[in-house]
Amino acid sequence: MILQTIVSWIVLPLLSLTVALTLVRLVRGPSLPDRVVALDVMGTVAIAIFAAYALLNAQPAFLDVAIVVGLIGFIGTVAFAYYTQRRI
Repeated sequence: MILQTIVSWIVLPLLSLTVALTLVRLVRGPSLPDRVVALDVMGTVAIAIFAAYALLNAQPAFLDVAIVVGLIGFIGTVAFAYYTQRRI
């Protein structure tokens, strides 16, 4: 019971704060790479939120969703790196 309390009262609000701060960087980012890094961080935080939710509700199916989000984020980062390399 103590792990569920920690997740619901400490971890999820901190992850929500992280998403809010990253959203600020996404909107105000001075360059395109800053915005892409912000999106990558938001994907990583989404993975953490899915994992915390799966732990909180004892539903391991959300871990599969977290893996898919991680793969999509990785492919997006690789595509951006390829785009910047071809542009130079």
